[in-house]
Amino acid sequence: MCLRVRWATVIRMNIQEELAKIFKGELDVSEESREFYSHDASLFELKPEVIGFPKDAEDIKNTVKFVNQYKAQYPELSITPRSRGTDMSGAAIGQSILLDISKYMNKLHEVTDTSAHVQPGILFRDFDKATEEKGSLLPSYPASRDMASVGGMVNNNSGGEKSLEYGKTDKYVTELKVVLSDGNEYTLCPLNRDELNAKMGQDDFEGNLYRQTFELLEANYDEIQAAAPKVSKDSTGYHLWNVWKRDTGIFDLTQLFVGGQGTLGIVTDVKLRLVKRRGHSGLLILFLKSTTELGQLIPKVLESKPATFESFDDQTLWLSIRFMPSFLKMLGPVRFIKLLLSLVTTGVQLLRGVPKLILMVEFNGESEAEVRQKVQELHRKLGKHRARYEINGFEEAPTEGKSEKFWVMRRYSFQILRSKVKDKHTAPYIDDFIVPPEHLPEFLPQLQAIIKKYKLFATIAGHMGDGNFHVIPLMKIEDPAERAKLEPSQREVNELVLKYGGSISGEHNDGMVRGPWLEQMYGVSMLGHMKDIKHLYDPQNIFNPKKKTDADWDFSFKHIREHF
Repeated sequence: MCLRVRWATVIRMNIQEELAKIFKGELDVSEESREFYSHDASLFELKPEVIGFPKDAEDIKNTVKFVNQYKAQYPELSITPRSRGTDMSGAAIGQSILLDISKYMNKLHEVTDTSAHVQPGILFRDFDKATEEKGSLLPSYPASRDMASVGGMVNNNSGGEKSLEYGKTDKYVTELKVVLSDGNEYTLCPLNRDELNAKMGQDDFEGNLYRQTFELLEANYDEIQAAAPKVSKDSTGYHLWNVWKRDTGIFDLTQLFVGGQGTLGIVTDVKLRLVKRRGHSGLLILFLKSTTELGQLIPKVLESKPATFESFDDQTLWLSIRFMPSFLKMLGPVRFIKLLLSLVTTGVQLLRGVPKLILMVEFNGESEAEVRQKVQELHRKLGKHRARYEINGFEEAPTEGKSEKFWVMRRYSFQILRSKVKDKHTAPYIDDFIVPPEHLPEFLPQLQAIIKKYKLFATIAGHMGDGNFHVIPLMKIEDPAERAKLEPSQREVNELVLKYGGSISGEHNDGMVRGPWLEQMYGVSMLGHMKDIKHLYDPQNIFNPKKKTDADWDFSFKHIREHF
């Protein structure tokens, strides 16, 4: 053991010493930093040897060239890019060189009413303030909007509460700059056929990538197009079906890297399309005493074309109330006091009975009156069928101020669970499946049976309009009996999801937690095409190994956190 520790120390010091010659940013090998960066928001733990804070793309290029130079001598050398560490799949941790791009590469170059140009490390909340001033919006933000970076959203192909109306991040990326495996930076954007032919005609590294990518996609075109998940959003594998479209003649390599989790190259620059920000929004809240009729209720709500359709369960509600003081630090004193005052009406509602599920139906409009009218119309419509859908009560929150308390509970629930429940820990491993909503009446009872079978204490939140659910068990993960539940319960949930034509990840991506299950979802042949792409773009496996198509369940299971 002592020999192994000394050898690791020698390798780590050599990496730091050699990298320092070509790296402008700081390099950190302190035990404290290595421990901090060994975790993200997942249930896994990988401790890096060195943490680097690149000043710019040149630092990243030089790091890639350094790893290429020494890879044969030190096969374990690799690079894991990271921004704000909110990834729930284990993709933001690694065992070799970890590059935190958030410290320096966080600049906002330009924002207009229709577009933006940023570095990947910028916090979404800062970016959102800048777009708000222009009356524009990047609508694909996740629930972790106050903590996530724009680069993380791109690399995960994030979605969230507004995806029902606007779709996911892949619809808004117009151009990327990426450092590839040769250590050079390239610009990726949609190309027409003439532009593609010109790229493929180049006698260099870039030309070879374009040629081989096109040949793979064209030779297997029908199989690849048929493999696209038949759901409204997906973050699994590499979206090969979006790269080359015969009907449009457009070839777009950004679609490989959006959602690629840094496994094909490292994103250094992002250009985005924005939408017009709606002036007003409000909610109709439905308190359900049972979820028996949920599958019938969802399509009824969708008839009114809401902007968002969210939910959280009774466990989330009670945990939010129990740990209400935690919101003071998150919101600040003014917003916190307003939150407490606004809870009075909800408290009255709870006296009528504790709801099993809280549904949040949001409408947008150009005026407060327009939003109020939409909220009231749905209230009247559903009020006639209150008994049929087992609705315990309604609450109208037709303004942003009145609706904030529900958004706070919905958006911050996972953060509270991670930090406040001391005897158990969040175990996000069946946390992101999506099923076509028309199948929910049959699907949900079978899902609940699996949760009950494995005696999982789980909070459930989700995007009802998409059929995208976040089931996050609270487990004593140090207990071997609890850990033993992970593989069989995940397999059963995946099988159920796929039985109903769903996807094992709508938003949170593969990483270490779902990467090992991609064959179950896509089959051997289609996964083989994805692995061919990985090998083409990363022949030495230097970019974020053991994630996505390179993931292995035995490796992932061995690296589940032992301490929280």
